[in-house]
Formats: sequence, C-alpha cells, structure tokens
Amino acid sequence: MSYFPTRISSVLWAVLLCWAAHAQQNDIPLSREIYQDLDRNGAAKGSTMHTGLRPIIESRADLHNVLGYRRDSVPQYYWITAKLFKEHLVEVREGGFHLTIDPAFRFELGKDLREGSEYADNTLLQQNSRGFRLAADLGPTVSFQSMFMENQATPPGYLFGYTQQHGVMPGQGRIKAFNTSGLDFAWAAGNVSWTPRPWINAQLGRGKHFVGNGYRSVLLSDNANPYPYVKLSALTNNRRIQYTAIFAKLQHVGVADRLPTGEAGESLFWWKRATFLHASINLGPLQLAVFEGTMWKTIDTSGVMPFNAMEINPVIGLNTAVNGFDGRNTQLLGLDAKYRVTDKLFVYGQFALTDPGEGRHAWQAGFQVFDIFRHDLHLLAEYNQATPFAYTKGDPRMSWTHDNQPLASPIGTDFSEVVVRADLGILRRIRLQGELSLLTHPWGLNMTDVAGADIFGPPRGTGAAGWYRDRLFAGFFASYRLNQMSNMQLTLGYSMRDLRPGPTGQDSGYLHVAFHTGLFNRYYDI
Repeated sequence: MSYFPTRISSVLWAVLLCWAAHAQQNDIPLSREIYQDLDRNGAAKGSTMHTGLRPIIESRADLHNVLGYRRDSVPQYYWITAKLFKEHLVEVREGGFHLTIDPAFRFELGKDLREGSEYADNTLLQQNSRGFRLAADLGPTVSFQSMFMENQATPPGYLFGYTQQHGVMPGQGRIKAFNTSGLDFAWAAGNVSWTPRPWINAQLGRGKHFVGNGYRSVLLSDNANPYPYVKLSALTNNRRIQYTAIFAKLQHVGVADRLPTGEAGESLFWWKRATFLHASINLGPLQLAVFEGTMWKTIDTSGVMPFNAMEINPVIGLNTAVNGFDGRNTQLLGLDAKYRVTDKLFVYGQFALTDPGEGRHAWQAGFQVFDIFRHDLHLLAEYNQATPFAYTKGDPRMSWTHDNQPLASPIGTDFSEVVVRADLGILRRIRLQGELSLLTHPWGLNMTDVAGADIFGPPRGTGAAGWYRDRLFAGFFASYRLNQMSNMQLTLGYSMRDLRPGPTGQDSGYLHVAFHTGLFNRYYDI
C-alpha cells in the first residue's frame, strides 16, 4: 500500500495553487450502481454523452444526480457522523489540488442452504477484504486514482470449483490457498489521466474496460482481471464523435504458462499485446459505435517475437484488413448500438464477428427502462448468444481471454442467456435488487473435448459427445446505503444457482449478510 506524506513541499504547493480547481479527468468507478444513474441521464434524447465505452471520464459525463457525485442534503450534527454517512473519509482541497481517500472493503458472512451443495453443512462462508480508493486532481488537466484490495474468502462451492479450474477469482486476481477451503487473492488498479485540451485525453494505468450499454458485453467486458494499458481518446467539440484507442498487455496465468526464468527471481507468465479501437457517433436518438479488437501473438517457440509496428496502429479496421481472421493473431470486429425510444427507455444491441469464414459470431439485444410507475424503479432485460467456437483460436492462449478468463461474457463461448434485473430505490438509502439469469450451455465430463463449448478448447470439432445443460441463477438483495461517496452499505442477500444436469456439489443457495463498499462489479452469476 502506498504511503502518502501529510506535508507537501512548499514548492509543490506553489505549483498546485496556480492551477484551477474542480478538475474532473478521473474515470468514474466501473460500478453498475453508479452507471445506472449515468444510463438514466444518457437515456434522454438530448443527451450528448457517449455511454458505449466505459469507464467514462468525469469531464465527459452528465453527473447530475449520480451516485457518488450528487449532494447529500441529510444534516449531520457531529463530525464523526458526517465522515461515516456523508463525506469522504479524507478530503483535501488547496487551490487546484483536490484529494480524496475512501476505504474499500467487504466483510461478509454466509451459509449455503441448498441440499446437495458442496458446503451444505455447518461450514460458514466468509469474505474479508480490505483496501482503499484514492483519487486526486492536480489542477484542471491532470488527475490520478488508485484502488487496492487484499482478500481472504471461503466462497460457495461452485465459485471455489471455478477458482481451482482457472486459478483466479473472477475479475479479482490470482488465488493462493488459505486454510482448508479458503482463498487468498489481491488486486490493484489505477491510472493517470491527462487532458491537455478539452477534446483529447491520454491515460496510463492498470484497469478494465467495458464496451456496451447493457449488463453483459459480447465485445469487451470488465469480467476479467485488471490489465496494464495506454488509452488515447478524442472527442469533437460538438460531442458528436468520440474515437478511442486502447493498447493493453494481457497474459495467461496457468502453471504451464510460465516462461523460462532467465535472470528474474520469478518466471513471467505467457503474455500477449492487444489493441482495442472504438469509434462512436451520436446521430440524434441513435448512438452507433464500431469496435475492433486485435490480440497480437508476441511469443513463439523461439521466444519473444520482434515488435510489430501495427500493434500501435490507431486506424480502425486496418488491423483486420492486414491480419485477416485465420492468421496467428486474433481479430474481432463488432457493432454496438443504442436507440433512445423515450427519455426513460432505450434499446441496445451488439454484434461480434470472430470468424466469418466459419460462421463464428455473437450477438446481444436488450432494453433498459427507468422510473417505471414511480421514481427509482428500473428494469433491464437482455438476450446474449454466441455460436460454438466463438472467441476461440488455434493456439488456446490466443483466445479472447485474459488471466484465464473470458474478455466478453463470463460464460465464454457457445451459449444463449436471458438476463433480467430489477432495481428499486427507496428514500435514496434503501435499495432492493432482483436478478434472474437463464443459461443454456454445452457440458461434458471433459469440457475441452466438447466441440465448441470451451473458450480454451480446440478451434474445430473433435466429434466428442456432449449435451446441453441449463443453469438458473436468481438472487434478491436488500441494501441500506450508509455513505454514497464510497457506496458503503449493509446488504442482506440470497442467491440460488441450479444446474440441470450438472456435477455434484455445484448447486447453491447462498444466504449472506455483508458490510461493504461497491466500487467495482463482481460477476458471480456464472
């Protein structure tokens, strides 16, 4: 954890005081609860906000009445209650310098009540996570932020099984053994964001990105772990067109993915570079975007390959034209669209093309509607589907993945899924949430042998027998928000997972209570 001195030199203060206050170049935390408010603002037909690539920079967002940015008018009569329920834990404002520090944590206890689940006995499930989020503005053009969490957890059986198979906790880092059935994992994210002119932004950091306007994405999602990246983004003065280029480094973290140690104390993992290009245009009520993703093979049997200048090509479509879909590099082309039907309703959809010659693709269609019948009652419904072998590659390490996790839907490939989510806010502090996910996905005793069902499996049919299984995931959660600045809340929840047919111990009925902050998304509905 970084150490921040309490006294800044007089020279630095002199520089900071020359800069203007209220800079907003940081990313808005990639949390569904926060982006639900942004999506409600973006549903208005007159909105010029580009919502199809996330996280969104604060200076480019409509932050009116958004969680973490709106004014809390509830009076607090003691400084300790103001800190607990209304303000940032630490906040410093001096001229153009603005610093906030908030805790990031999750203290959770629960029990699996489902008969036949792996922990349907006296086992107490828990999670103990501690960390922080820091955000700062250094004048009007430079901002930076950092977030870190250290975790120990004993998760439900199906999640424990996933971690043993993939070596990671979904979206949160590599695991180590902790006690008998516990896990130890940590992750960190952050960036420096610079906007020298209102129309351009540059970032250097480690984090995640999401392409789309729904719950899932068939293009690029925040399902996998954070990764290092450089991001360049341009926005026209009329805010009609936004163009973004992201250059990232991805990896695989299996035991067999270790590279020769050389002079390093610990062997590096097998890695690959990636280029994500996104062009978005506002056409009145229609927002349309084109996406191109390229994964560059950087290591072969001879070692690290020479640098390919095309890896930093910023022109969308050119990499696909040069590489094609059947070469050693991995290509994905996509469309993303949102149409504002009313000021409270928009429909959205995506299409991902992973190999036209083989008919491999994925698509999504859905809608979000806000303030149904009453204020703060929202509904999202969407359908996602991917063909067999979508996102796969001849070299399994070149699949559409990072840290052994899919970069699009957490299901991977060859699936169809219906997702419905409802949210009800009461008096700003109470939140009720319900979710339902119905999934159909191939299954076999050895998933790598089921043709087209495993994103790390062979790229073509093997003739192995498999059958389809159905997975139902449903949950209900009631939360009381204590502090909106860190989205600190108390939550009582129950989630159910049912597989038909499925391996023994993979069903779940998890009842839990948690005291936590909500500053990033977790996808446990797998």
